[in-house]
Amino acid sequence: MAKPRRSNDWGFPRWRGYGSAREAANVRICDRHGCDEPGDCPAPKSPNSPERWYFCQKHAAEYNSKWDYFEGLDKAEKAARTKSEQDASAGYAEAQHYGWSGSGDGSRSADEMRALDLLGLEADADFATVKKAWREKAKTVHPDVKPGDAEAAQQFQAYQVAYEVLKQAEERREWKG
Repeated sequence: MAKPRRSNDWGFPRWRGYGSAREAANVRICDRHGCDEPGDCPAPKSPNSPERWYFCQKHAAEYNSKWDYFEGLDKAEKAARTKSEQDASAGYAEAQHYGWSGSGDGSRSADEMRALDLLGLEADADFATVKKAWREKAKTVHPDVKPGDAEAAQQFQAYQVAYEVLKQAEERREWKG
């Protein structure tokens, strides 16, 4: 029976990083000719093949830029696969209220921008300005002010929808802790 040897770890905490060893680590080099970067991104050599190329990130991005995910599918199959992929990944969308950015810095959605345009406001308008502009515009076309005017009623509904979109966006943005 071999005699136990003393460890170089001096108890807890360990004085060297977890997973570190004295042996040399095997590093796979990028399969692109002439590249000396580590090849840690696998890419299929052909569709439905278990064989893989191993590229660095730069060459993997170049390889994948020409990849057609829907090759060999007709239009209906392509639409069905796209829908199933979107349904499967819908739960992974980033929640808007956890974002770091505030209003007016590119964080507004297309619906919010259309609502702001309808109310005649800039992209960086705060909610108090939105509310003021909505009240002014809604008062001019309210059904009580212009009874029987179908166009005014339609315009009033558009202002209402725009205000609701912006109100819900503001509620998502503010943190209620």
